[in-house]
Amino acid sequence: MVAARGRVGAATSPSLAPDGKQIAFLTRWSGSPQVWTVPTVGGWPMQVTAFDDPVSAVEWSPTGEWIALTVAPGGGLNTQIYLMRPNGTGLRRITEGGKENNVLNGWSPDGRHLMLASNRRGTNMDAYLYDVGKGEMRLVAENPGVGSLTDVSRDGSRAVLYRLRSRGDNNLYLLDLERGTESLLTPHTGPGTFGGGLFSPDGSTVYLSSNKDRDKLAFARVRIGSDGKPGPIEVIAAREDAELGGFVVAEDGRTAALLWNVAGRNELAFVDLASLKSAPGPQLPAEVVGGLTFSKDGRLLAFTATGATRPSDIWVLDRESGQFRQVTHSPHPGVDLSALVKPELVRYTAHDGLPLSGWLYRPKGVAGPGPVVLSFHGGPEGQEVPAFRSEYQALVARGIAVFAPNVRGSSGFGKRFVNLDNGALRENAVKDIKATADHLIRAGIADPKRMGIMGGSYGGYMVMAGLAEYPDVFAAGANLFGVVNFETFFANTEPWMAAISTVEYGDPKTEAAMLRRLSPIHRVDRVKAPTIVLHGANDTNVPVVEAEQVVNSLKQRNVPVEYVLFPDEGHGWRKTVNRIRSTVALVNWFDTHLK
Repeated sequence: MVAARGRVGAATSPSLAPDGKQIAFLTRWSGSPQVWTVPTVGGWPMQVTAFDDPVSAVEWSPTGEWIALTVAPGGGLNTQIYLMRPNGTGLRRITEGGKENNVLNGWSPDGRHLMLASNRRGTNMDAYLYDVGKGEMRLVAENPGVGSLTDVSRDGSRAVLYRLRSRGDNNLYLLDLERGTESLLTPHTGPGTFGGGLFSPDGSTVYLSSNKDRDKLAFARVRIGSDGKPGPIEVIAAREDAELGGFVVAEDGRTAALLWNVAGRNELAFVDLASLKSAPGPQLPAEVVGGLTFSKDGRLLAFTATGATRPSDIWVLDRESGQFRQVTHSPHPGVDLSALVKPELVRYTAHDGLPLSGWLYRPKGVAGPGPVVLSFHGGPEGQEVPAFRSEYQALVARGIAVFAPNVRGSSGFGKRFVNLDNGALRENAVKDIKATADHLIRAGIADPKRMGIMGGSYGGYMVMAGLAEYPDVFAAGANLFGVVNFETFFANTEPWMAAISTVEYGDPKTEAAMLRRLSPIHRVDRVKAPTIVLHGANDTNVPVVEAEQVVNSLKQRNVPVEYVLFPDEGHGWRKTVNRIRSTVALVNWFDTHLK
């Protein structure tokens, strides 16, 4: 039963053919994520790629001639970009291979160029345009840390450049592709987040998400003057109760589709870009939606939809009829979706009165205190949302509740909240662990002697911080590819990752003492709880040395520890067999130590 939950499929990353008749998407139905296509009216999906390694992105060209995709060798970050015909023929790699990191950012509107980012020149992620016809790669912008193109104007003269200064603070620039000059689109002081960066058809306006001079992300525009200079940021649509979670603009430039993030659930809206009036869209088919993409004629809107009891699938909204159509149907053999548990949104307060919230998955028919696992998301700028999680449902089926909090530092709740854990403030985020545990005990949900803690990436950091700081609170822990030592993290992660992480975590050159104080590895002698550690051997984001330090330290102190190393994975699990292995290991671990 546990393995069956880990085997549940998922379809993601929809990309519409220009005629709107087919959708390319990614699914692991064959064992690891590959490119498949399916008619938008529904029908039998066809597998297009069969790499040994997982495919991590797919983009159909505006001309319909090509499909661009990225392949992640061993599941790592050294992704390589390929082109192929829609039927899978004519496959060719356009990047150099090896250890370089490449990110696919989409196509230019005429389909002549691919936008991508790469560290092929050294340590930073620079912005490139690849000429498909000539087979030539052109460097268009150098970046300190990370940068990429988000769009190219219809006449090919300009581009929008996204440049990340530090995690939680970025800018958009108007880039003259002929002269190489840049004009700042998003001047601001303090932290600021700006996304999207899409041109209007005539190139006179750039649409973006913005939290300049406000706490929550809103839909906005910057108009470009006849002299080529950007005007101010103008907010078009905003909500006090929600953040903008994403948007897309139709090719004719008349309509924008917006996704609002309401405490983790999504709502759809449409904006008439002529009148700037916003109207709510129809109720979505599931709680969590992403990957919005319009058909060329603007009639169809494709997206992914998932919920706690619904695997991720591709859906299409016909804007003329207002009807939704489910295009893919992810397999779930042996799993009755109607028997799965929907979570409850729980609100509580931290030690300092800060409002916090989280999603409670509780076994059906259970009343009174019982075993509970706290699950912390990655990021730390991530957000826990009620999407399908096989390990949550498998734990609940074993009678173990799961509480997945959004502590300070989580995204989706505004600019102030997401920056409350930067640098030395991380100590307060760690205190949120104790506040969360205390609330579950006071509410009669958790048995204080049967509490576990798990998390991946930054969530793994929170696991080890919680086990070390509060050794008597947790009976077991599960650290999935987590940071435990900021000194070794900064020394071994990708250089561009290190460059953008100094504000979030601290600068190892000037704040080494603080980073040492915040690193759980230096308090591992306080850990009492049995701990399982899972890590990918090809992880270059959080290198495997982080896991090895924990395992070796706990072994030396005779603390029960289990180490699960995935030789063919990077930062997280992409292959079905490894997702099953991880789910089974986690559930058995907590079943053993909490029940």
